[in-house]
Amino acid sequence: MDTIAILDFGSQTTQLIARRIRELGVYSEIFPGTARVAELPAAELRGVVLSGSPWSVHDSDAGVPDPALYELDVPVLGICYGLQRMTYDLGGSVARANTREYGRARLRYAAEHPLFEHIPEGFIAWMSHGDSVQAPAEGWQVVARSEHGAPACIAEPKRRRVGIQFHPEVSHCEHGTRVLENFVFGICGAAAGWTVDEYLEQSMRAIRQTVGGDPVVLLISGGVDSSVVAALLLKALPPAQVHLIYVDTGLMRRNETAEVEHALRAFGAQHLSVVDASDRFLGQLAGVEDPEEKRRIIGDLFMTVQQQVVEERVPGEYYLAQGTLYTDMIESGKGVGASAKVIKSHHNVRSPLVEKKRGEGRIVEPLASLYKDEVRKLGAALGLPPSTIGRHPFPGPGLAVRIVGAVSPQKCDILRAADAIYIEELRARGLYDQIWQAFAVLLPVRAVGVAGDAREYGCVVALRAVHSVDGMTADVYPFESHDILEISARITNEVPAVGRVVYDVSSKPPATIEWE
Repeated sequence: MDTIAILDFGSQTTQLIARRIRELGVYSEIFPGTARVAELPAAELRGVVLSGSPWSVHDSDAGVPDPALYELDVPVLGICYGLQRMTYDLGGSVARANTREYGRARLRYAAEHPLFEHIPEGFIAWMSHGDSVQAPAEGWQVVARSEHGAPACIAEPKRRRVGIQFHPEVSHCEHGTRVLENFVFGICGAAAGWTVDEYLEQSMRAIRQTVGGDPVVLLISGGVDSSVVAALLLKALPPAQVHLIYVDTGLMRRNETAEVEHALRAFGAQHLSVVDASDRFLGQLAGVEDPEEKRRIIGDLFMTVQQQVVEERVPGEYYLAQGTLYTDMIESGKGVGASAKVIKSHHNVRSPLVEKKRGEGRIVEPLASLYKDEVRKLGAALGLPPSTIGRHPFPGPGLAVRIVGAVSPQKCDILRAADAIYIEELRARGLYDQIWQAFAVLLPVRAVGVAGDAREYGCVVALRAVHSVDGMTADVYPFESHDILEISARITNEVPAVGRVVYDVSSKPPATIEWE
């Protein structure tokens, strides 16, 4: 499959570049900016994109690409820092800009170039840079300038290299998708072969080749990700080779265990173990407030319980399958190389026991290069019902990361009740499928209230609902006021412990979707 490799130098929008290219039907994959050229998929490689970066090329710790990159016989597109990086590495000059450009800027052409085919002059680009190209490297020419006179695009036509100072991947950039389309198809000559059906076939072949005849164990939650992996494994392998383990942690939503068990039986799985370990999880979480510590405890105990079940019911060496997504890897600091920052640890990525399995090469993660919307499409291709595919994301640690602070059985019961009412109301009002993710959060505070003629201190519940495509960014869902007021009233009326309900209006960024 034709592939565009993206070298990431720490930009906040690198993932958007990959998304935009995949939306064109061409497979894109992100590599660390310092990756060796030998690590790139040589046979399928049709072009390379260098991302932006928070660094300057003059910083001692700035990422530097493998020099062999400049010997590759494929087109290269540098975006922002990528443009400056190529200029600096090839002998040009980069310095602090006389006028810092952030946000909108109109472009004027100085020469023709296929990158701007069918794009009118004077379109509004989106800038975000403090450095600027002062003098292009030998053989490069200025193709476009910003309204401030700074080079906005330079190119070396003989080697099919081009750099742009603006960000075509962001939605604010006019004709940004067309810029990427011109690069991918016009300059790289890539063919659109990225489809869910093709990915499904490749995944099944890869799974068979990886695991051979060994058993595969999947710790399943019943959510979209693990359900898709379960269906994929059962389609790729003989059902007798697949072992599904569902662990009831005591941190699940109302009636979840019964619903999940029913759904998994319907998949046709031959080996399904449902384990009630709620006392163990709640016992180890008692008094623990730090969210990272909660995630660590849950992740390790998940693996410990799984190992005990495996030793009892699975013969010999086995592979561990997980529903790890691209966003899980990114937020856990595993998505873009050694310099990536940890936003929050996902137990299926950074748990020491998972790391051990990964180090042994005994991990199967067929969704690790996909975003949530792509996983849903894969689920549909596998024939999963809309009720499973359309289910809102639910974190692996469950309610533990929706109870801010220490976890207890009583808090779980309160949150379960409030969350069940919230989701029930969203479905009844026809809102559930309009929202990417919605859930309730129990806050570690109490607020004064009045019940009848009595003064009471009640718990505070925050409601969260967001629009998103892939979980990388999210906007708040704009409820009609009567909907949120009526839902709030029902929660405070039917859950006696709750005295106050608030609505979280934070977008991502700066907030994450989950509270912990």
